[in-house]
Order: sequence, then C-alpha cells, then structure tokens
Amino acid sequence: MEKMRFGRVLTAMLTPMNEALAVDYEAARVLARHLIDHGSDGIVVSGTTGESPTLTTAEKINLFRLVKEEAGAKACVFAGVGSNTTQGSIELAKQAEQTGVDGVMAVVPYYNKPSQEGIVQHFAAIAEAVKLPVMLYNVPGRTSVNMLPQTVKRLAAIPNIAALKEAAGNMDQVSELKRVLPPDFIIYSGDDSFTLPMLAVGCDGIVSVASHVIGDEIKAMVDAWFAGDAKTAAAWHLKLFPMFKGIFVTTNPIPIKTLTELAGLKAGGLRLPLVKATPEETEFLRGVLEEVKAAPESLALAANAGKKKQKL
Repeated sequence: MEKMRFGRVLTAMLTPMNEALAVDYEAARVLARHLIDHGSDGIVVSGTTGESPTLTTAEKINLFRLVKEEAGAKACVFAGVGSNTTQGSIELAKQAEQTGVDGVMAVVPYYNKPSQEGIVQHFAAIAEAVKLPVMLYNVPGRTSVNMLPQTVKRLAAIPNIAALKEAAGNMDQVSELKRVLPPDFIIYSGDDSFTLPMLAVGCDGIVSVASHVIGDEIKAMVDAWFAGDAKTAAAWHLKLFPMFKGIFVTTNPIPIKTLTELAGLKAGGLRLPLVKATPEETEFLRGVLEEVKAAPESLALAANAGKKKQKL
C-alpha cells in the first residue's frame, strides 16, 4: 500500500496559455479535471512539460494551488521546484509546501554540470527545507549530467526523498537502480516508451506526457501489468508505441500541446524560445493520434473496463 501512495500513472501537466501567452488558469483547471477523469492518479505541475523555465514564481505558485484545489483527495499533486540554483529551488519548495501540494519534484541542476557530490548536496538541501516527499528527476538529455545509481542510493537514505523520475533512457541503469535501491523506494519512468520495460524489472509507474491524450489507454496498460496480464500490457505498449515516439517529433512540450488542442482541449501557444509545431509536424501528430485511438476492440474494451473500475 505504501508503494501506491502516489499512484501508478502521473501526468506531467502542460501549462495552458491564452492568446497573449499569459497562463490560462481556467483552462488549467479544466485540464487537471480531464487528466484525473482519464487515468491520472497524480499530476506534476510546472515540470519541463509545463514550460517551467519560462514561468514566473508567482505563476507557479498559482498553478500549484489551483491544481491541488481541483484534485482534492482524488489525485496527488507534485510541484515542480527544480532549477539550476539550489537556493532558488529551496525557496520555491517552501512556498509550494504552503499551497497544500502532496510533494515536490526537482530536476538535476541544468547547465551548471554539477559533480555527483554536488547533486547529493543539492537535493539534500531541498529535502531538509521541507517536510513534503521529494521526487528526484534525472533527465540528462536536458541537464547534461546523469545522476548515477549510487548517487540515488545515497539520496534514498534521506527520509523524505521518496521517489525518482528516471529518464536517462538506459535500461541497464534502471536495472542497477532496482538492484541498489531499497525495495520501498519508488521509481517512475520519465519516458512513456520505457514504461512497460521498467515495470518488467520492478519499477512502479510512469510520469507521463502522452497521458494528456491517451490517459485511459496508458492506465489500462499499467493496470494490466499489475493484474498479471503481461500479454495485454504488451499489446497496449505496441499499440501506443507510435504515440510514445511521436511526441518527440520536436522539442517537448510542442507536440503534446499540439495533440491536446487536436483532442479538443485548450493548451494554447508556447513562450519563446519555443515555437508552435510546423504544419507538417501537426499533420504527422494528427495521424499518430488517429492511429492510436483506433485501438482494436479488445483493447478498447479493456480501457473502458479499467476506467469504470476507477469510478467504483
């Protein structure tokens, strides 16, 4: 039960913008409600997918409070507090704690290129500053530094460091993480396409991007795995794989904002230096969405059954 306290499927929520590229808080509320109704056990606010580098501190705090108000007890909410300054992350984490969120997530500091010892001290300082659970986030493709398994092992000894979002794209590293970390330490895939392989070696779930538009389907895949139905889980993985890869046709979150709009939800534009998808990219993404939504009848039934089960 302890391993399930944050849920199996979390969504790294995008930040809706209006035509003036101001945060659209009402659209954020609607999107959070949609995610919870369609497979998400939790929401991560103001991560990379939420365009955290271009959000102000005030905007982040408003989003933390709003999404948690909308989620209530139905879903956990993690506040993205990562930056490349330890003190800045500490200050944001303290403010986030006052909004009622369930935890904070912080990424390995980017651009600075800290040593493994620097990574340990960075996260230890954040964890010491708050009482909330802390989720570590390793994404070397964004930060230029890979947080190694032995580093995570040291951090896991800190009581309120409870989880890792792992997005290094290396299954050998995932296996080593499972080998050296305590059994109760939670490991989420940070890449949709690695979800099922990571579950197969004992990890706990996914912090998803694709779940904005295929949340029920991802939930069905994960539920099938934990129900012992590896065949159905694998069938879902293969069916959804074009989406898992397609959302990286260009820089995240450009594709998922495009897909969310195509799916009928407000996402809006992106703040510079990111720009909207090209017409060619948009048509590619439209085709991917249509392909994965045309699930075989047996898989569609499984997804609907899983959704009904959540509401019971």
